[in-house]
Amino acid sequence: MAKESVKARERKRAKLVAKYAAKRAALKEAGDYVGLDKLPRNASPVRLHNRDKLTGRPRGYMRKFGISRVTFREMASDGKIPGLTKASW
Repeated sequence: MAKESVKARERKRAKLVAKYAAKRAALKEAGDYVGLDKLPRNASPVRLHNRDKLTGRPRGYMRKFGISRVTFREMASDGKIPGLTKASW
């Protein structure tokens, strides 16, 4: 389980990326690299990292579900993900 501060930092970065997305696109279109340099560093989408929405785990992230493989396995075993059952034969 990731620290709350790490998860909060990632959420803050996501907000900044969304806030400056239009401005960043306009500056890129105009070729104004000096203007791009003046934007906050955390406004760059490259600095975002996919993390598990529940635990904050940075590795083993499954894009389709937005959670890590560990959380996915637990939820699937508990029947919390509709349409998924654990295979047994």
